[in-house]
Amino acid sequence: MEENTDRPSNVLQGTLHMLVLKALARGPLHGYDVAEHILAWSGDVFRVEEGALYPALHRLELRGLLTSEWGVSANNRRAKSYRLTTSGRKQLAQEASRWGRLSGAITRVMEA
Repeated sequence: MEENTDRPSNVLQGTLHMLVLKALARGPLHGYDVAEHILAWSGDVFRVEEGALYPALHRLELRGLLTSEWGVSANNRRAKSYRLTTSGRKQLAQEASRWGRLSGAITRVMEA
């Protein structure tokens, strides 16, 4: 994951998988659409490059958190569509909970 150059360049390790799972929580998407959703929802802060996205999708699929199938995209190209599994939904809930605790703790430290 790469942030736009006018923003801080470091992203906490491990957030890419959580963001990919979150993007797919609303329904199946092609890889390109996953990256576009993350970019839009982050207010153009997080740009997920192909070199990071597709290996992450593959890792999540190997872990049984996603399934995929080949189909045709909106622009009539062959594309793989990804979908969360039940395990993927559980993993997203766990990661979101951890993230909430972590970000809350960081906020408390910064406000001290």
